[in-house]
Amino acid sequence: MNTEEILNLASEVVRAWDWTSQVERPRPGQLDVYISSLAELVPVVVGLRVKRLGYLAAIVGLDLGPAVDALEVLYHFCPGDALIALRVRLPRRDAVLPSLCEVIPSAEVFERELAEMFGIQITGLHTPERLYLPDDWPDGVYPLRKDFDPGLLNTREGEPRS
Repeated sequence: MNTEEILNLASEVVRAWDWTSQVERPRPGQLDVYISSLAELVPVVVGLRVKRLGYLAAIVGLDLGPAVDALEVLYHFCPGDALIALRVRLPRRDAVLPSLCEVIPSAEVFERELAEMFGIQITGLHTPERLYLPDDWPDGVYPLRKDFDPGLLNTREGEPRS
């Protein structure tokens, strides 16, 4: 299959599972799928896997900022020269996503990073321990959010963390 056929098939798969998701072609070789319902995320991923439409290359978190009051998570699937990006928007408070680990076991590392760096709760995660931050990192402080202030990290009585 060529890139155009891959992206057309991916678009058909998405529309078969989720009629409300918006599908766009922002540039040649790329398909952006805006998942409108979290309940549809896992079925869409299963559909992509069944049709062998690429591997999960990355899961990326974006903080759209306190003014927008939203986070966005992008799931990048790469079939050949194409890029299929599943995009999910979440509220900054109480952000929750289902885990893809049962479908794609390697997704767990990306999901743990989302939890640790953005504060997104991942339901169904097999190993919820931290990956990067130290054990004494304060709860509720997420270093990849736009409102993160490193000056607020204190280890004892006003001393900045080194």
